[in-house]
Amino acid sequence: MDPVIVVGAGPVGLTLALALARYEVPVTVLDEAPPESLGQEDRRLARTAVLRPETAALLERLGCATTEGTRWTGWRTMRRRAEVARVRFAAPPGSVKAEEEEEPGALEEPGTEGDSGVTGAEPSPLHLPQHALTRELRAALGDEADVRIIQDSRLTVLKQDSSGVTAHTSGDNGTVWRASYLVGCDGARSVVRKLLGARFPGRTAVERYAVAALRTELPWPGEALLHRSPPRGGEVTARPLPDGVWRLDWLLPPDGQLVTPDALLARVRDALSLWCGEVPAYDLLDTGVHAVHHRLARRWRSGRAFLAGDAAHLLGALGTQALDEGLRDAENLAWKLALAWHHGASDVLLDSYQAERREAVAARLRAADRTLPTVRGEGGWRTVRRTVLPGAARGHDLLLTDGHLGRGLLSAPYVHSRTPLAPAAPPAGSVLVGTAVGAPVVDVPVTAPDGSETRLRDRLGGELLVVLVAPGTGVWERRHWLGAGLMPRLAAAVSALPMRAELLVTEGYPGADAHTVLVVRPDGHLVAALAGVRPAELYACADAARGGATAATATAAEGEGHPRTANSEATANR
Repeated sequence: MDPVIVVGAGPVGLTLALALARYEVPVTVLDEAPPESLGQEDRRLARTAVLRPETAALLERLGCATTEGTRWTGWRTMRRRAEVARVRFAAPPGSVKAEEEEEPGALEEPGTEGDSGVTGAEPSPLHLPQHALTRELRAALGDEADVRIIQDSRLTVLKQDSSGVTAHTSGDNGTVWRASYLVGCDGARSVVRKLLGARFPGRTAVERYAVAALRTELPWPGEALLHRSPPRGGEVTARPLPDGVWRLDWLLPPDGQLVTPDALLARVRDALSLWCGEVPAYDLLDTGVHAVHHRLARRWRSGRAFLAGDAAHLLGALGTQALDEGLRDAENLAWKLALAWHHGASDVLLDSYQAERREAVAARLRAADRTLPTVRGEGGWRTVRRTVLPGAARGHDLLLTDGHLGRGLLSAPYVHSRTPLAPAAPPAGSVLVGTAVGAPVVDVPVTAPDGSETRLRDRLGGELLVVLVAPGTGVWERRHWLGAGLMPRLAAAVSALPMRAELLVTEGYPGADAHTVLVVRPDGHLVAALAGVRPAELYACADAARGGATAATATAAEGEGHPRTANSEATANR
């Protein structure tokens, strides 16, 4: 079968290629950049990305090093001279700090007057330069024999038929390529999107920022800061990078006024003197100005061609992170394309990518559009409300904090409550647990049948996961609990599922009773929680998660008169 073509060699395209390679799908990456550009990335420290902990974990599962980034020790939000909120992040597992922490959830009270929003320890986002991420993704792909990156290849023509995609490229490596599927990860000016005729409506320059990367010492090493309405200058964020480097972002007025070098230096000095009492020594490493646009492609799938990342959406106001959303696109699409490549796929499965991810990004944009007028608006009743009702301003500060930290309406992981990859009706044995159906699962410790112990999210990115909640198994020897209780029946039911699945056991899961069985998609979203071993319902959940049988599989199954056996044999041959 022909490989999958990924157009674009930015972080989203490279992550998708790496994820597909992990599923043993051959990939060809078409990159417009010439060969001589390799190793000479645009090393701008003013271009960085903040990734949610789950997104950073995806990169690490794929073998992409993230050591050039930093995980913050905390976050503080200030208004004028008062601290509004303090978030203390948990140390990464295995670090010296984690071992020294006696109470990982202990709170550090902010030194402010009045009510403050104080949050307990939680995993830190990952902040890293975008050029470092791109380089490490390329390094990880260097070990993949079935992935080719073709430099100096610009897509010019795209044609589809019932069995694949034909792509014509120009440049030194211009030729005709054949693919089973094609994904456009080629940025905001996507050629793939234009060739597919997909509209890209939205708003231009929703927000503008001036950026400076500098090396200096600030009073809170390792902590990030959002400072609203400071005594001098406008709203500013300060986010640390390794080696004493900080990225500072100032919200600019909406009038589009030019930011001169002198004006930017004045902002730097005002911020540093405000935080440090005087202007400390600093090295200015990089500067820039960038505008945030909000756009959403009408169609993310057209036959065998798909859009992902900035080719499909643009966002970034109020602290939201466009690259993080793009990497979530790659995670969602990879396992679905892998199923399609190995076994064929129904339109339900392939359409679910657009249904799930487009709705998730649309929800972000709707939330931002509703919030922007109240958070950024000036004059009229809004000014009176901020003056008379300080609690409203404080609520806006906390909402912005959520946007920057990847939680709340603006950034939290999306719950696929209306996904087509769910049973038509809840199974009769469904039970409620601490995770809603369609939401990402909690990262609990699990044990595999071979006795190895790991975390649940470390097993993502492969097969369907079936997790039995069985308190007390941790003190049993593996040879005892494998043949005891529900395990033999559950193992038999899992072996008969229509897609490959891994059976895991956990001592406990939030809100789940003993003998609850969780069905988890390869991207970590919960399909169902069932009370006990229910083979027919478990099968129905797995069948729904793969989008139902393909036409070819269904025909073969009818011919053999035993759909479960036919599907199991197809899976075993993978």
